[in-house]
Amino acid sequence: MEIKIIPTKLKGEINIPPSKSYSHRAVIAASLTDGESRIGNLNFSVDIQTTTDIMKNFGAVIEQGEDYLKITGNQGNVTIENNYIQCNESGSTIRFIIPIALSRNNGQLTIDGKGKLIERPFDTYYKIFDKQGISYKTTNGKLPLYIEGSLKADTFEVEGNISSQFITGLLYTLPLLDGDSEIVIKGPLESKGYVDLTLKILEMADIEVKNNDYKSFLIKGNQTYKGFDYTVEGDYSQVAFWIVAGILSEEINCKNVYKDSLQGDRAIVEIVQRMGANLEINDKNIKVFPGKTKGTVIDVSQCPDIAPVLTVLAALSEGETRIINAERLRIKESDRITSMRTELNKLGADIREEGDTLVINGVDELEGGVTVDSWNDHRVAMALAIASIKCKNPILITDAGAVRKSYPNFWNDFVSMGGKVGEI
Repeated sequence: MEIKIIPTKLKGEINIPPSKSYSHRAVIAASLTDGESRIGNLNFSVDIQTTTDIMKNFGAVIEQGEDYLKITGNQGNVTIENNYIQCNESGSTIRFIIPIALSRNNGQLTIDGKGKLIERPFDTYYKIFDKQGISYKTTNGKLPLYIEGSLKADTFEVEGNISSQFITGLLYTLPLLDGDSEIVIKGPLESKGYVDLTLKILEMADIEVKNNDYKSFLIKGNQTYKGFDYTVEGDYSQVAFWIVAGILSEEINCKNVYKDSLQGDRAIVEIVQRMGANLEINDKNIKVFPGKTKGTVIDVSQCPDIAPVLTVLAALSEGETRIINAERLRIKESDRITSMRTELNKLGADIREEGDTLVINGVDELEGGVTVDSWNDHRVAMALAIASIKCKNPILITDAGAVRKSYPNFWNDFVSMGGKVGEI
C-alpha cells in the first residue's frame, strides 16, 4: 500500500483509539478467570486480534463483537489446543504469553512470529529456562522457538533495563503456579508505567501482588483470577500523533484521553509543554493549539513508543533537540533511530545519530517532494504522515499499510481531520 499525501493543515475533533497496552492486558487477564468478563472499547488491530486468537487457543471462550469481547475464562487451566502459536509481529503478545503457555506442561510448543519479531531478544526467558531445566531451542537464535516443560514457582531475577514485557508475562503466570514466587529487579526499572498498567489490571481480576518499590514483586501462588468488566481508555501513544499534528497545524481536540491515566506515554504532555506547546487538559480530553516549539533534551527510556513522532516535532522546533536513552528503539518493528533519521532527512530535516542518541537541529519547514518508506513500522508510517503537514511538496509513503498493526483506522482519521490522501 502506497499513500500520496498533499501537504495540508489538520484540524477538528478526534476520538482517540483505545490503549493497545491496556487492551492486551485486559484480554489476557479475562481469559485466565474462573468467570465471565466484558472488555469494551476495543480496536481489533492486528496485534490485539493476535492476542485474542491465542487466548482462545489457550482455552478461553471468546465472543467477539464490533468493539468488545465477552470472555469466559479458562479458570487458569491453560490447556493449549494448537501447539503452533503464531504471534505475528506483536512483541507484547509473545513476551506476555510465553510464560503463560508454560504454566503447565502442554507438550512441545512452537512459538513463531513475523517481520522483525523473529529477531527480537528473549534472553531473559532463556536464562529462566536454563535455571529450571525447561527444554528449548531456537532457529539460529531466531524464531521459531521450540519449547517444552512447565514453569515452577521460584525467585526470578530480571534486569531492570530490558523490556518490562518480560515482567508482565511473569506477573500474569506466577499467581497460577503451586507455591509463592518473587521477581527481583536488578538495577533501576525502566518503563515503570507499563508495569503499573499490568498491576492495575491484575487488581481488577482480584490478583494480589506486593510491589516493593519496583525493586521486587512478591506473588502468592494458587490464586484465582476473577471475572471483571472493563472499558479501555484512549491510548497516549496514539494521541501523541494528534498532539504533534495540532502543534504543527491548527486546533485539534483529542477525546477519550484520561488526565489521570497510568500510561507511561502520558509523558507526551509534559514533554511538548516543556518545548512550549499550548495544551488545554481536561478530565477526558486534550485540546491542542498551534504554536512554535523549542528544542530540549528528551529521555525516552520510559516512553520509547512516542519517540518517532517526537522526532518529527523536534525536527520542526527551534534549536537543538537530543533524544537520549533510546537504545530500545533499535529493537522495535524497525530500528527507529535509523529509520526516523533516514526518512526525515529525505524530507529535508537535519538529524544525526550519536550512538543511541538522536541529535536534531530544527528547521522551519520540510521540502518534501520525495518517496519515503515506513520500514514496515506502524509508528514510522504515522510519524511521516504528521511530518507531511510541514512539507512544501507532496510526499509518497511506501508500505503505508503498516498502520494496521496498532491503528487500522489511522488513514481514515487522517482524512477526517482534513488530510489529503490518495492511495496508489
